[in-house]
Amino acid sequence: MGLLQRLLKGGSKDTQEFKSKFKEAEMNLKIEKRLEERQKSSNERELESYIKQKREDDIKKELDTIHHKQNKDNWKSNSMINSQKRILKNDRPILKEKNIFANNKHIFLNKGSIK
Repeated sequence: MGLLQRLLKGGSKDTQEFKSKFKEAEMNLKIEKRLEERQKSSNERELESYIKQKREDDIKKELDTIHHKQNKDNWKSNSMINSQKRILKNDRPILKEKNIFANNKHIFLNKGSIK
């Protein structure tokens, strides 16, 4: 049990060290990005934002077409839809019987309870 505890403690130290290095690198990246943004002119920043927005819109359109195609393929390959048994198939005897209410529209009004 002592070996397992030492391994867990050693592993947690490694993960803590990794997390601290990751946070430091992330902070350095943010600082560099802010410095680059400050060096650009306002027009350049605006142009980059339009380019970024157009790129995001193109990506979204492409994803929509892919999702639509996948959805269409899923409906085509669905085994319940393509099976020979149909849900609305008229194989039940109750559905083949004559409608007794078709010609007698006022069946309930003749009883006197509903007026």
